[in-house]
Amino acid sequence: MSTVMIGSVTEAVDQAVEHLDFDRLHREYWEQNEFLFIPQFLPRAMVEASLVPQAQGVKGELNRNYIPGHKKGGSVSYYTVIEKAPRFLEFYRSKAFIEFLSRLVQAKLMLCPENDPHSCALYYYTEPGDHIGFHYDTSYYKGARYTILMGLVDKSTQCKLVCELFKDDPVKTPRHVELVTQPGDLVIFNGDKLWHAVTPLGHGEERIALTMEYVTNPEMGPFKRLYSNLKDSFAYFGVRGVFKHAWSRPDQSR
Repeated sequence: MSTVMIGSVTEAVDQAVEHLDFDRLHREYWEQNEFLFIPQFLPRAMVEASLVPQAQGVKGELNRNYIPGHKKGGSVSYYTVIEKAPRFLEFYRSKAFIEFLSRLVQAKLMLCPENDPHSCALYYYTEPGDHIGFHYDTSYYKGARYTILMGLVDKSTQCKLVCELFKDDPVKTPRHVELVTQPGDLVIFNGDKLWHAVTPLGHGEERIALTMEYVTNPEMGPFKRLYSNLKDSFAYFGVRGVFKHAWSRPDQSR
């Protein structure tokens, strides 16, 4: 594990963006109804050396949740990432990456407000049956919200990201996609357009993913903010973990 690899998350992201075939990716993103898969956006060796240890290091902080018929798994919020896994913030706040995303989705993207626990979070599938049912990443902001997923650990043959492209398109035929997100693989999509799920984890398996969220407008009405916080409390990060920070952090973009 080299010192260069450990200290160069921002540099690695910048280089990854520089070497992308933007025209091809832009075409694929829009042809697939604002969905894109980029295998090995970051080198696997770099991810396993620099990012995975931080994800493993905060396992003791995860909040496990279970919603019968919909979701079972563990989550670590943005607030914990800030304090104990800051390398992920280098990625999330990368100027080159945000500029790439903005060009890709054809809108000026911004970081989420400080009181959004989903801004830059970690999701753990560590027990048999861990999964999440089909859903949209619905935006409660006054603008659109875009989700970026990156694989960190994938020691599973059963736990996959499953997507239904064009689900609500009245003209196009729906397209079923199943993805194994290896370390460094990247998925980008408009949260309001992709119907997706994660299939159940098998015995002796493990899957960890990074999720980053960007918005076109960081404003959110007070009632939608309350609803969003309640949903996050029960489905992801726990009541105390959400509201303790929601009340102490200003609702403004960085």
